[in-house]
Amino acid sequence: MTTIRVLIVDDQMMVREGFSVLLGAQPDIEVVGEAVDGREAIDQVAALRPDVVLMDIRMPVLNGLEATREIVAADADAKVLVLTTFDLDEYVYQALRAGASGFLLKDASAHQLGEAVRVVAAGEALLAPTVTKRLIATFSQAGWTALAGAARPGQQARLDELTERENEVLVLVAQGRSNAEIAQHLVVAESTVKTHVSRILVKLGLRDRTQAAVFAYEARLVTPGG
Repeated sequence: MTTIRVLIVDDQMMVREGFSVLLGAQPDIEVVGEAVDGREAIDQVAALRPDVVLMDIRMPVLNGLEATREIVAADADAKVLVLTTFDLDEYVYQALRAGASGFLLKDASAHQLGEAVRVVAAGEALLAPTVTKRLIATFSQAGWTALAGAARPGQQARLDELTERENEVLVLVAQGRSNAEIAQHLVVAESTVKTHVSRILVKLGLRDRTQAAVFAYEARLVTPGG
């Protein structure tokens, strides 16, 4: 069994200790370190090379958003799982744009936490449909254009490279559906969906399905409530 190495980043000691205990109880997960702010997180990632970084957003010295951006810029394969609460949705969106692989609510159960780490470690994006819908609803209320920015001309040119089926898969990815759910919806094999997703990422020049979902919303392929 391959052990997933995790770094926990949060300025609250009780949160760090709690997640450490929960993850430490998982047979395939090992907590290799902790950090109290974004700057320390960057140093710890460089020193420990964890498989997954659990990243809080609001921290002193350097916040999780900037830390995520620096970590991903230094290593395109870095996997950051953002810890958040519903009232931080705008920051979560920015973290996803910065390269985070997904987000997890701080009140997640031990099972949800373990599964989230496994999903992200495996290279998949963690975009839970219920949380994604809440995220989009918040943007809609606050003004989507102001938060996401106007669609750029280059985005449409990149979308034009996708086939009709790839566009369809991209929309479903943006809605937070898993490969299995997309396969069931389209009545195709899950391996076929994986192939479509891989081709979408290559054609759009994106690193993972999280960035694909963000791209779909920014390019207005998917709209809040749509």
